[in-house]
Amino acid sequence: MNPESAANARREVIAEFPVRYAETDAMAVVHHASYIVYFEEARCHYMREQGSEYALVEADGFRLPVTEVHVRYVGSLVYGDRVRVRTWIAENKSRKLTFAYEIMNDKDERVLVTGSTEHIWTDLNGRVTRAPERWQLK
Repeated sequence: MNPESAANARREVIAEFPVRYAETDAMAVVHHASYIVYFEEARCHYMREQGSEYALVEADGFRLPVTEVHVRYVGSLVYGDRVRVRTWIAENKSRKLTFAYEIMNDKDERVLVTGSTEHIWTDLNGRVTRAPERWQLK
């Protein structure tokens, strides 16, 4: 498979929600840390769209803790905007899962923030384990 068709084959999910006032600073601009919360919301939405959710991961005896976060800010959202987060799995290995994100507002679809979160699969005691077959997200 060539790189272009591989990129087109990835499963992307878009989460959309309003910027909440509590996520902004004194200038009504979204605080930089809030974008990481947006990543989490989008990641959970992605899992729900795949027919699962994080509570079920734990019920099956696993956890998926964040081990790294990368964020690049090229613009910002403000109170009153609607957030759109495009999410996909950038890497899916036996013990590691990486989600990628693009955050934009719903007005012009311009990408304002990009980033990724890396996760490892663990059991409930925190020991690194292989991803369970049932949770092979795509």
